[in-house]
Amino acid sequence: MQIPIKVNSALIRYKLALLLAGFAVVVSMLTRIVLLFYSGDAAGLNFSTTAQLFSIGLLYDLITASFVIIPLLLHLSGLNEKYYSGKWILLLPAIGLTVLLVLIFTQLIPADFNKDLRKGVIFYVAARLLIFLLLAWAGLRFRITWRKAFLLMDIAILFFIVLFNAMGEFLFWSEFSNRYNFIAVDYLIYTNEVWGNIKESYPIYTLLSVLLSLSLLLTYLSRKIVTRSVEEQPGPAPKWGLFLSVLSIPLLSAFSISDSMQKFSNNQYANELAGNGLFDLVQAFKNNELDFYRFYKTIPDKEAFAIVRKALSGKNVVLTEDEFSIERTIQYEEPQRKANIVLISVESLSADFLGEFGNTKNITPNLDSIAEKGWLFTNLYASGTRTVRGLEALSLSIPPTPGQSIIKRPGNESMFSLGSVLKSNGYQTYYVYGGDAYFDNMNYFFSHNNYTVKDRDAIPASEIHYENIWGVADEDLFSHTLQLLDSSSGTGAPFFAHVMTVSNHRPFTYPDGRIDIPSSNHSREGGVKYTDYSIGKFLKEAASKTWFNNTVFIVVADHCAGTAGKMELPLNGYKIPMIWYAPKWIQPAKINKLVAQIDIAPSIMSWLHLSYNSMFFGQDMFDSTQIKERAFISTYQKLGYLRNDTLHIQMPLRKTVHYLEKDKNATQLLSVPTDSLEKEAIAFYQVASWMIRNKKFHPASNN
Repeated sequence: MQIPIKVNSALIRYKLALLLAGFAVVVSMLTRIVLLFYSGDAAGLNFSTTAQLFSIGLLYDLITASFVIIPLLLHLSGLNEKYYSGKWILLLPAIGLTVLLVLIFTQLIPADFNKDLRKGVIFYVAARLLIFLLLAWAGLRFRITWRKAFLLMDIAILFFIVLFNAMGEFLFWSEFSNRYNFIAVDYLIYTNEVWGNIKESYPIYTLLSVLLSLSLLLTYLSRKIVTRSVEEQPGPAPKWGLFLSVLSIPLLSAFSISDSMQKFSNNQYANELAGNGLFDLVQAFKNNELDFYRFYKTIPDKEAFAIVRKALSGKNVVLTEDEFSIERTIQYEEPQRKANIVLISVESLSADFLGEFGNTKNITPNLDSIAEKGWLFTNLYASGTRTVRGLEALSLSIPPTPGQSIIKRPGNESMFSLGSVLKSNGYQTYYVYGGDAYFDNMNYFFSHNNYTVKDRDAIPASEIHYENIWGVADEDLFSHTLQLLDSSSGTGAPFFAHVMTVSNHRPFTYPDGRIDIPSSNHSREGGVKYTDYSIGKFLKEAASKTWFNNTVFIVVADHCAGTAGKMELPLNGYKIPMIWYAPKWIQPAKINKLVAQIDIAPSIMSWLHLSYNSMFFGQDMFDSTQIKERAFISTYQKLGYLRNDTLHIQMPLRKTVHYLEKDKNATQLLSVPTDSLEKEAIAFYQVASWMIRNKKFHPASNN
């Protein structure tokens, strides 16, 4: 008995795709509503702005839905009985076999390029050929059953993907107050760490079970539409005509629609809510690196260099005659301090976590204690919002150029770095990290820029009290650092160790019994207090070492815990603490001048009185004749320059905006900036981009 195949309107076949598109739009709109209510009063939205963001959001949701249904459209369009009769029954297997043999016996997909990709394509073509032969042999009834089963599985997977993305958007928003961006792109690369982090932070298997159950329920409710889609076939022309018409929507939008429409407001929350996570993720892939000269406002290179060279001049400074260079000789008359340097960059340590900045929760008792005994910098700003931006600023002393950090770019070997300068002056230089240094390309960058890298693999398992997906507990990191410094001090040469912590990172877990906040709370306060405990323990144990009195300890954040705010670059999302602690040399003081994270490296050289040839963009914080108070802050696309209470922001498409600093934040929009401030802001970022593009940040010698 044969099952009749009905010929009907093409809309019958594609009703399932329309259902999925509608479902994707509804879920996207509900996600937007949830994110809006989750943001609460912080969003500060009025009715008009809210209506606009939902209208714009609906357009992005429709475009994204048209992309989501493409796999289903392809599946539905391929259901055709004519392939199993007439000439097709012989032609298609012959084509499949030919393609398979070409793939196997040629290098059409070179094995040297990607062996796994080649195997995967061969396996897929072979499987499709075998399935076709099976369906041709088994008959119409079996083919109908097969198609229903696989179409049900297809729609279930797509339902799950839509729901999973909604959950992912919420989790990402709760961490960053943003739709998917470059951080999400990075997370797709480092899936092991991110998946481990999610497992340790959320009841992920319970959440996935709920999503799977909902997907199966929706699939069950769609079963009649699936049956009709399989059993009722339209004629060839209408079927492919409708398919091509629907396919034209995402293809046209890919070339004509950008994320510029969602940037309709001065309120950053509104702009982010107007977007669509999947659409923004694709945009982030496309904009992973940005050419400054193409996307940003520029001035003549000669003028830009002149501005930067003037800003970097000083009483101890002799610039080279090359007008397209910032290389200069810096000479100190004072005798050199042959001191050891321990630079501790703390994960996600916002200034307002410290009691010295007004926090009343007592989560940084050790840092507050050393802040009272050393130099506390109260007006320091981080370069960016990610660890790699902080590491870039601390090691290279260069403004944050648009796109991803230099640490993750190709061609970042043998650059002018703090490690290269100190190593050329007899220092043993280390980068010590509690996690896997391959993450964010740290191992490659530091090992190719005159640092010896030590990560969690260097720590014996017997010495690890606790570890999570991000790395070993901070106390174990510091115990290993003590052993490393003991060994290094025995050589007689001074050492420089850059230590990067990991414990103040979601899921905020650590060994129990150390602090009064249980690890099971998974709280930010617990992560901060445990890291503070570990630093205090480290300094207490270091005080008993022979090298302690000859060492300066610098504690600084890599970036803040969050940068949420109404403005493009909220200043309070970049303010970080820094403490210099060295009882032998440093007397207690608060330093309130405005400084940037890129100023730390040249200031270390100044404190050491170590003469050198410099290419650093940062300036000496201790030289009152040179210091020109300013700071650099950024996201991946927005480049901020803070000076004279004014924040100048450069954005793609050569846009610039200016804000007046008010109540320690940039809130008042200025319509007309001073020409000199705008040129100064452009010059620093332009010169940095020019030097990276032209490989001029790679000196032949640091002597």
